Amino acid sequence: MNPYKETAIQLRNKGYSYGMIRQQLGISKSTLSDWLRAIPFTPNDEVLKRVGEARLKSAIYNHRLKLENILRMKAEAKHDVGEVSARDLFMLGIGLYLGEGSKSQEQIRIVNSDPLILKLASRWLREFLGLRTEHLRVAVHGYPDHNINEIVDFWAAELNLPVEQFIKTQIDTRQNKSALKRRKLPYGTAHLYVRGGGTLPLGVKNLHRKIIGWIETVMQRIDAGVV
Repeated sequence: MNPYKETAIQLRNKGYSYGMIRQQLGISKSTLSDWLRAIPFTPNDEVLKRVGEARLKSAIYNHRLKLENILRMKAEAKHDVGEVSARDLFMLGIGLYLGEGSKSQEQIRIVNSDPLILKLASRWLREFLGLRTEHLRVAVHGYPDHNINEIVDFWAAELNLPVEQFIKTQIDTRQNKSALKRRKLPYGTAHLYVRGGGTLPLGVKNLHRKIIGWIETVMQRIDAGVV
């Protein structure tokens, strides 16, 4: 038998990879494949260590590339956006309400689990509908393993609203929902409502009709190509 082939078979039986055998014997990978393809391969500790180190290096490299890409995309996005005007905020709020707001029952309600979204919604309601703090109410929806006081305090702080303006907290008691939602929604969801209390000149229903009118106008103009 070819002494190189014999050595290659011995090394393969000891659990060495094609690459490591090739480095030691100077034989091409294609030749090694012809010689060794019928031999079962169980990697030894040295091979496993090298594979592990290679994977670690690859993971670190890929992670660095990902971070660089994120920074580059964010920089491009910042340039694309430029300065934000009052009209930009107005239109953003219309889009937010289109996606997250109540379109029926003539009530103004915006639901989300992200405090940044509801902060934006609160600002939009104040600036473009003339609402004040006392016109806002919040209902929190949680899950059985939530601490009700904790999640109410969280939303009160995030939205800068007094706890007295939080209406009844609802807990979802359905089975096998708690563990999944606890991980995804650590503070449940908040429902931001508008209550007039007789102090809104137009009233909640008329303000809701105006919001729907804004949405319809924007959608109609987009559909007509007036952009």
